Amino acid sequence: MSHTGAGTHRPVMLDEVMQGLAIQTSGCYVDGTYGGGGHARALLAALGPNGRLLAIDKDPAAAERARAEFAGDARVSIHHGSFARLGEFVDAHGLRGQIAGVLLDLGMSSIQLDDAQRGFSFMRPGPLDMRMDTSREPTAAQWLQDADQAQIEQVLRELGEERYARRIAAAVVARRAQAPIATTDDLVNVVRGAMPRREQHKHFATRTFQALRMVVNHELDDLATGLDQALSVLAPGGRLVVLSFHSLEDRPVKQFMRLHAGRFEGAHEPPVLRLVRVPKKAGAAELAVNPRARSAILRVAERLPDPAPAHD
Repeated sequence: MSHTGAGTHRPVMLDEVMQGLAIQTSGCYVDGTYGGGGHARALLAALGPNGRLLAIDKDPAAAERARAEFAGDARVSIHHGSFARLGEFVDAHGLRGQIAGVLLDLGMSSIQLDDAQRGFSFMRPGPLDMRMDTSREPTAAQWLQDADQAQIEQVLRELGEERYARRIAAAVVARRAQAPIATTDDLVNVVRGAMPRREQHKHFATRTFQALRMVVNHELDDLATGLDQALSVLAPGGRLVVLSFHSLEDRPVKQFMRLHAGRFEGAHEPPVLRLVRVPKKAGAAELAVNPRARSAILRVAERLPDPAPAHD
């Protein structure tokens, strides 16, 4: 949950992210998750006239905001789509192998969370939509209507780490036989009724909403593809910087970076990445003013130069 509104607040761990990117003023950078634009603005402020920024977002509304804000800046190119298509967008500009840094901030934009019509938040009544890319189906409501009970249980267990996945899945199927689960309030009420007990410091619907959002938006599949794409476009010395907000995202990022840095058996030979030591968590000063930063985990890796060809 990285952005707290367009232009109003700093994104989570902004200084650490900028340090991780090690900005070159004439470099080409990719912001794979434009969101509220906080990172893009900071990047552009650090770039000189010959720098380039490709800003990508799944959300058509975010891409439109970016176009409106940066229409007069020749250094910026805006692309609507998932960062899983990052290589395609970079190739459109002939920049493969020339990218100095790729940033993936996997947090939700609060612009999305605060818009009740988007259906991301259990705190706001609205249609149960949850699509980041509103040009694609299904909505969360459609997915819940069509999935079988075993599918729902599996998604809640694996993507929500929800201990009451079986109870909630059964409650969903029982409720939708009476009437569709069409709104955020409908789903909150179903989950409330299925819960035998609740966690003290977490809203009882948090895990269910997370799981649904992740499955509707193919988040883990897109992350796996996006990491591969990022590695394929980086220049030697280019940085891959990823900001995750829960273990389901951070684990594959950590494994990807370690694999390509040659850190465990079966790893890439020779290594193509070097792990960069940076503060992984937000500092006390930031946590004091932005509690959302408490779950953020930052990881950085650098593309190694290609090995010199062997000579006879």
